[in-house]
Amino acid sequence: MTTERPTAGALLRHWRQRRRLSQMALALEAEVSQRHLSCLEAGRAMPSRAMVLHLAERLGVPLRERNALLVAAGFAPAYGERPLQAPALAAARQAMERILHGHMPHPALAVDRHWNLLSANAAIGVLIGEVAEALMRPPVNVLRLSLHPGGLAGRILNFPEWRAHLLARLGHEVRASSDPALLGLLEELKALPLPPQARGVRAAPAEESGIAVPLRLASEAGPLGFISTTTVFGTAVDVTLSEVTIEAFFPADDATASAMARLTASA
Repeated sequence: MTTERPTAGALLRHWRQRRRLSQMALALEAEVSQRHLSCLEAGRAMPSRAMVLHLAERLGVPLRERNALLVAAGFAPAYGERPLQAPALAAARQAMERILHGHMPHPALAVDRHWNLLSANAAIGVLIGEVAEALMRPPVNVLRLSLHPGGLAGRILNFPEWRAHLLARLGHEVRASSDPALLGLLEELKALPLPPQARGVRAAPAEESGIAVPLRLASEAGPLGFISTTTVFGTAVDVTLSEVTIEAFFPADDATASAMARLTASA
């Protein structure tokens, strides 16, 4: 049994609809005529390579999917996809490691597009030191590690809020990328049982968290509080590099800053 691959026009329409844009709105944004855009989507005209890339840029299509658009239109992919360990990505890999290790004594980690762990600094051990061994078998999925009962779930003091934050963020990524693997992960995480401290507790509205939703975690040094930041390679033209995200956790209070300095002193 063979499945028909979507045409370039069908993919363009798919991404336009995912971005909730009318043909008129996209035509104005891309400075092309609505008639021409309609012909492209319907397959009555074939886009040039430059037009595919132009529309994909305006639609914010991920690099991986831009390649798929180009192939559907009969062109070679524009963006390479090298393993992270490839020599060509050495400078980016070193930059990533500098960020991770430079963030000590606070936790920081790098993940791929599916939230699988790529690298981390030594401080991450404070967060994951007591998780089930099965969850640490590669590939280690950071979101599963956070919300699984055998992972961090039982130690997260504000679990309902943190869970709501992670699921909302993942849901946004599903809508932005149209990635079936992310959708499967979202459904898996939603189905995970809640830890005892979160059963029957509703998440407080995000606006009540102050400047950001914190991660509050029980530890041997007492409660720890973190706020997180996200870093990406803003000018990446390699598919793999464009999908790397660095998550850095900063202390949300002085007590956490002092505790992390003590807990990582020998790291």
